[in-house]
Amino acid sequence: MIYLHWIVGGILALAWFSRIVDAAIGMSKVVDISRPEWNQKLATKKCDPRVSIIVPARNESADIEAGLTRLLALDYDNYEVITVNDRSTDNTGTIMDHVASRPAAQNRLKVVHVKELPLRWLGKTHAMWSAAQEATGEWLLFTDADVMFRPDVLRRATAYAEAEPADHVVLFPKMIMKTPGEKMMLAFFQTLFVFGHRPWKVADPKTNDHMGVGAFNMVRRKAYESVGTYERLRMEVLDDMKLGKVIKQAGFAQRNVFGEDLISIHWAKGALGIVNNLTKNFFAVLSFQWWRAVLSCVGLAFLNLVPFVGTIFVHGWSRLPYVIALVSMFLIYAGMSRRSAIPPYYFVLHPVSTTLFSYTVLQSMLLTYRQGGVIWRGTLYPLEELKKGLV
Repeated sequence: MIYLHWIVGGILALAWFSRIVDAAIGMSKVVDISRPEWNQKLATKKCDPRVSIIVPARNESADIEAGLTRLLALDYDNYEVITVNDRSTDNTGTIMDHVASRPAAQNRLKVVHVKELPLRWLGKTHAMWSAAQEATGEWLLFTDADVMFRPDVLRRATAYAEAEPADHVVLFPKMIMKTPGEKMMLAFFQTLFVFGHRPWKVADPKTNDHMGVGAFNMVRRKAYESVGTYERLRMEVLDDMKLGKVIKQAGFAQRNVFGEDLISIHWAKGALGIVNNLTKNFFAVLSFQWWRAVLSCVGLAFLNLVPFVGTIFVHGWSRLPYVIALVSMFLIYAGMSRRSAIPPYYFVLHPVSTTLFSYTVLQSMLLTYRQGGVIWRGTLYPLEELKKGLV
């Protein structure tokens, strides 16, 4: 039994300790464009490159007016906003047209109304593809209707992209968290994200690490068209990450950056709100394969719960590797707290969030099978079609 604890604990210690060392070295390489050196206008060109900001929206009447108003107030000269009313059943489209009629929106904001969804398309991917067809920019910035933009974000992001130079820039949003449950779940999600995606490796063309964030995916038009546009991702639930994947695989320069509060979003209300948001798309992360969902839950329990169990119940020196794993996990929380409003002590709730996350994975799988697909914004997308459209 002692040898078993050394083997199991050793695996966990190695996994968590190696990741915290890798993150400690690598995260310092990820640029923060909110810093003073990026508060500048481009000096390498006679005029700023044109940017087309694309905002898909379905039943977003609560947020769309404020979102478009913020976008029209950006301190960048050469840009346009194209917003798509994707078959909304509320007054989203009416609000869009009202905003577009304002003097500040003239020659700046264009509204596209989609009344019918073509076969074998998701509503969101079709909306973004439709808007991109209308875009005139050298850069395409795909975002969401509920994202809050600071006025200087586009100027800073474009200055960074042109100076790098990059073909795809992903800006991490500031997550607005209003309840302890939101902090607990997002802390776990960020820990899992750091463990699995290694943001500091995205810029390395020799790795497969890639990135995409729906709040801010800024892509050079030549790269977007080269990878097949959103038509290639027409049935992808995880369109933001898959866009990053195909761009990285095609050999284009991909970068992700921090930005403090340059963009911010309140993703969901409460812990259960986050669970519900993830339920819609997490089975898609696992390519709609039941065995991967089951193995993921087993893996989540082993990686995230066993260090706690071993530290509490194992005695003597056999406890040491579990302690190393647990301390490494805590250090990841401590590191993340430097860039978020989540205090390190939320680490003690890690077993709770692990359990809720595993529940989410299984719920996502069972719900998808029961519905025969994914219901997104009131539209059912059949499972077989989703499987065929996977990239």
